[in-house]
Amino acid sequence: QVQLVESGGRLAQVGDSLRLSCVASGRAYSTFLMGWFRRAPGKDREFVATLTWSTGATFYSDSVKGRFTIYRDFGKDTVYLQMDNLKPEDTAVYYCADAPDWGEAQSASSYSYWGQGTQVTVSS
Repeated sequence: QVQLVESGGRLAQVGDSLRLSCVASGRAYSTFLMGWFRRAPGKDREFVATLTWSTGATFYSDSVKGRFTIYRDFGKDTVYLQMDNLKPEDTAVYYCADAPDWGEAQSASSYSYWGQGTQVTVSS
């Protein structure tokens, strides 16, 4: 059973930078996608960013493109989300997700494993 543990969320100010981390454990085989979703208060879960584990190809939502960067560390089985120029609308619980099989990168239904979430709050 794959387990994902996120960390790095905290209270930040507008314009600040944060880096979220997600460590995976329990994998028997390499995965296909690892990514991040978020859920803001009163809103549905939305796609943020993902990458293909083997090639590192990245995909971003329009709302974070140019401000967030997703990248991985093979040796640590970890995916990171570098968030720069934070805005109040980035306030949400951020979830790491893992898709072991091929699927649509931006669809939550493609992902089989989820972390518990880490809270990011951006104050103006």
